[in-house]
Amino acid sequence: MDINIQKIIILIMSVAGISISICSVQAAPTKQCGNGAILVGTKQIGQVSYFAESCKQNWENQSIQMNFSYNQNIPEWAFKRAATHFLNKNIADFKDTSILNQITQRYKPVKNGDKYTLSYVHSSQTLTLSLNGKILGHIQNPNANQYFRIWLGSEPFSAKLKQQLLN
Repeated sequence: MDINIQKIIILIMSVAGISISICSVQAAPTKQCGNGAILVGTKQIGQVSYFAESCKQNWENQSIQMNFSYNQNIPEWAFKRAATHFLNKNIADFKDTSILNQITQRYKPVKNGDKYTLSYVHSSQTLTLSLNGKILGHIQNPNANQYFRIWLGSEPFSAKLKQQLLN
């Protein structure tokens, strides 16, 4: 019986150690750098905020996050179509087999009040998509942060929004 108790204690300590290790891999703290309205034509469908470790540093060389809040119902296909369109415009030789499409395929429809979060941890090269705090998917790849080119690339979703987020 004493051996079973020892095994349980060792198991608990091992799990606690793993949890501590996982937590220590998280991104450095970020701060809000900018925000703006998400417009489709002249209709505002939501708000987006951009967070980074350093607002003055290039977004491609650090941990960053974008929070999207929606005030309209938006179907899943609209997210997927827009993401695919702007990834094609902003990434040379973008292919359907790109690992970035694993994030695009995770989009779900949203309704008024829903919030998407897209976060990138530079140290682990991990991109995570969440909806209302629930993780929908993640990828770990040296090019994972290139997904942000949809909004921050040379031909973004909105040049005005890009300027509001980065300035």
